[in-house]
Amino acid sequence: MDDDELVRRLAGGDDGALRELFTRHAPMLAARLRAVLPPSDVEDVLQETFLAAWKGAGSYRPEAKAGAWLWGIARRQAALALRRRGPATAALPDLLEPGGAGLPGSPLPGDPAQSLAAASQLASAVGTLSAADREVWQLMYVEDRPVAEVARLAGVPEGTVKSRAHRARRLLRAALGGTAMGRGLG
Repeated sequence: MDDDELVRRLAGGDDGALRELFTRHAPMLAARLRAVLPPSDVEDVLQETFLAAWKGAGSYRPEAKAGAWLWGIARRQAALALRRRGPATAALPDLLEPGGAGLPGSPLPGDPAQSLAAASQLASAVGTLSAADREVWQLMYVEDRPVAEVARLAGVPEGTVKSRAHRARRLLRAALGGTAMGRGLG
């Protein structure tokens, strides 16, 4: 049975379909969630994800892949979990400092010259964005606000926010070139 049929059965209240979807997709979702959440939160977010999938199965559209649909739910649940924790304790520039958490592929802690160069490169890349794209980037990726809230704050439709976010990621990736930071913006 394919994933679309499982989601249809889930919408009809079939518990077995939920177990099968969990068996098929939980390992991949957990691996992806571990990249953005503390280990202690991964299991809770997985449970919330599949609970939300169970409740929202009736809204699933088979044009999309079930795995992508579940990942979208998991991302939203992860964002909610992180918001409940409160604001991040380190500002974006602090992430690039020696001993900081670092961005994917950022310099190793303890090399101040490389850290300073990486921070400068990131600041220059962000400076290449238009004011509208920079605002969306700031709100979505630095302040971790949801698309609907960014749309409300910017006074534009959600589709425009998504387009600007995509353009910002593409432009930053191009500006950062072949660096590890640029590859981490996928």
